[in-house]
Amino acid sequence: MLEILKAIILGIIQGITEWLPVSSTGHMILFENWFPFTFSKEFVDLFFVFIQLGSIIAVIVLFFNKLFPWSSSSKAHQHNTILLWVKIVIAAFPGAIIGLLFDDMIDTVLYTPLVIAIALIVYGLLFIYIERTKKDHPKNSLNLITYKDALLIGVFQVLALVPGTSRSGATILGAIILGASRTVAAEFSFFLAIPMMFGASFLKLIKAGFSWTPLEWSALATGTIVAFVVSLLVIRFLMDYVKKHDFTYFAYYRIALALVVLTLIFI
Repeated sequence: MLEILKAIILGIIQGITEWLPVSSTGHMILFENWFPFTFSKEFVDLFFVFIQLGSIIAVIVLFFNKLFPWSSSSKAHQHNTILLWVKIVIAAFPGAIIGLLFDDMIDTVLYTPLVIAIALIVYGLLFIYIERTKKDHPKNSLNLITYKDALLIGVFQVLALVPGTSRSGATILGAIILGASRTVAAEFSFFLAIPMMFGASFLKLIKAGFSWTPLEWSALATGTIVAFVVSLLVIRFLMDYVKKHDFTYFAYYRIALALVVLTLIFI
């Protein structure tokens, strides 16, 4: 029962932090580091990645009309949605290639509280700098994201392979630097997560196998369902938030959390 409770808490953490630029993986690693599962390391690694599917399904549910070309009879909508998916695929390439090549090394070397704390600080400071200096956001529609923009946003996403960076944080930051409004940056980041997380989840599941205990399967299903429900609420909140606010408060949170982590490490 205690392991299921941990799965619920981790599902809540995933659902909240996946879409906010604060690093979901970093938060889950920190929680599990101090309140560890009794499961094997192989299962825990799978759990962290697979429950992201819950968050992705939430994106598909909330943005179905924007993501499915034939949700409208409008030829313009169909054309623009197909082009959007081409851009998403282009943006997914850099992260997919680097992730496939270095997945095992990243899991072994970088999944530590110290790395997470450093990444939280570095990108927190970057967000503060960009929000204070980048005032021009002319790309206020997804249609204005170019193929070059998509590729460059994909390069920014590669940075998120370092835990503590935040996949949404890296891609939103990259899109804002390239001139996208906060709303467009957030939406493109959400959509880009779909192929990345589906691919990562199923690759991790295939590599890990299917021979888990009933308790492990229950924990995996529980975490995924909780992440889905919480993601529905958080995505709605963030889309309303970015219409009136910038990301500075999230940057302050990142730095504050990093300082707490560093204090606990060195104490």
